[in-house]
Amino acid sequence: MSDPASPPERRRVEERDFFLPDFCEPPAVLAIVLIAALLGFVLALARQSSHGMFWFDLARTAAFLLWAGLLCAAVLCRARSWLAGKSLRAGIAWSLLLMVGTVAVLSEAVYQLGQLWAARLGAPSAILPDSHWRFVLPNVLIAAVVGALALRYFYVSQQWRRSVELEARARIRALQARIRPHFLFNSMNTIAALTRTNPAQAEEAIEDLSDLFRVSLSDARAQITLEEEVEIARTYQRIEKLRLGDRLQVRWDVGDLPPRCLVPGLLLQPLLENAIRHGIEPLPQGGIVDIRGRLGDGAIMLEVTNPKPSGTPPPLRRGHRMALDNIRQRLDLAFPGRAAVEVDITENRYTVRLRFPHAEHESDFPGTTLSGIAALPS
Repeated sequence: MSDPASPPERRRVEERDFFLPDFCEPPAVLAIVLIAALLGFVLALARQSSHGMFWFDLARTAAFLLWAGLLCAAVLCRARSWLAGKSLRAGIAWSLLLMVGTVAVLSEAVYQLGQLWAARLGAPSAILPDSHWRFVLPNVLIAAVVGALALRYFYVSQQWRRSVELEARARIRALQARIRPHFLFNSMNTIAALTRTNPAQAEEAIEDLSDLFRVSLSDARAQITLEEEVEIARTYQRIEKLRLGDRLQVRWDVGDLPPRCLVPGLLLQPLLENAIRHGIEPLPQGGIVDIRGRLGDGAIMLEVTNPKPSGTPPPLRRGHRMALDNIRQRLDLAFPGRAAVEVDITENRYTVRLRFPHAEHESDFPGTTLSGIAALPS
């Protein structure tokens, strides 16, 4: 069987999983500038002279290190796609060779510039080096040592992030496995009753149930579109409508939402399920669930409101609490520090609000594939 992923998709996956950071990104460039300045200060301090030349030596050393760092970053940035296609050992070896080679070329260029300066003016420059191997060889050795340490750090850091991701994946899957069996039992009972009175409707309910569980138990994709998320919730609504009849009314106001926005799977369905279970079922006359959505200031707002039966204590009931914790975890994985889950309880209404960034590309997610692992409340 051939690999279903296209070559560009495989290349993107390889680059995303590569242990080297993307040196084309501004944060990486800023880090290199700061590290070069700090390393230059340490080296100048270690060989400070007694003739007041510390600041001169610091400026010269920091300037060279800054050029070396930025050139190495530029080379690794350009070669990252190529390096990502190599094996781990080959990628490390080639990365180190590129860094050492870049420093060697820069050192040689600086030395030749010093020679040209001396030939033009008849005297060696106070800034540029005048000894070939005493300048080039130490720089190459330092580049090899520092480069090896940096590559080791990048590799260990990437392995740590991967370990955290796998641990989070296991935690989310454990939550996913705790799907409430009563929903399946109720749905099957409803379908069994319909097979005698309305076989066509029973067949439709089976198809809806199959579609819902296929999505619920699948983690093939990291994210789904908001259009698909709404359709999943509507499918669930149709199944529950067969069981509750006119007691269940759902008002949708999501026409302004961007349909191509990517979201972690199953944000609405658990909220709708809890709204029906805790808000509609206890009421003999039933009630209305309001689902609203809007886009504002680059963020998606989703709100689910249901009636609160009289006598329900203010604290969150167990089903609500676990569903909200579940959704909060997945939003935090998808948008660290940029998503929020709010609960508003009044005398007669129970409202849950979700807020998260508007993202239409996988690159808008911070490097994790966990956000779409669907988990249902227990």
